[in-house]
Amino acid sequence: MRVFFRRTAALAAFVALLWAVQVVNWITGYGLNPAFGLIPRHGSGLDGVIAMPLLHGSFSHLMANTPPLLVMGGLLVATTTRGLLSVNAVVIGLGGALVWLFGSSAIHIGASGLVFGWFGFLIARGLVDRSPITLGAALVVGVLYGSILWGVLPGQPGVSWEAHLFGAIAGAGAAFLIRTHVHAPRLGSVDLD
Repeated sequence: MRVFFRRTAALAAFVALLWAVQVVNWITGYGLNPAFGLIPRHGSGLDGVIAMPLLHGSFSHLMANTPPLLVMGGLLVATTTRGLLSVNAVVIGLGGALVWLFGSSAIHIGASGLVFGWFGFLIARGLVDRSPITLGAALVVGVLYGSILWGVLPGQPGVSWEAHLFGAIAGAGAAFLIRTHVHAPRLGSVDLD
């Protein structure tokens, strides 16, 4: 139980950090975005692979990302006993690297790549692990946030659909690559085909 509370506190601290960075960014006239945002195929934008989830373009941008971060982050905290740091490293590192390699010429910012990564991980892990807990988490995420999948399609100006797409791909990949050791029985007779 202590581990759960420690991870919940870490999630709350992460979201609080996002809000603190947003206040500093706002005070500086959003000067952090061009300085630390992800700029595809530019050496100076490579640090944005790590910094992109911390930066936002407005308070409403961060406000849109906060609820799914808390809900999906809470599901990760509640259902993942090990591998949580590895999952986040794959989502941020691989997802960000793919945006850096293939993204459109723009400054990519926002935690939505992380949101889509967690979404992809939680859905794919339910299908990979097939335990009642992971299938339940996948169902909750699918029902609450399934409509975000439209965000992986291009067409909405000012939205990094690439971060959404590559975040979801990285999250799903993490579900196949990283065992998160959910201690629950598997449903052996479930046919997912």
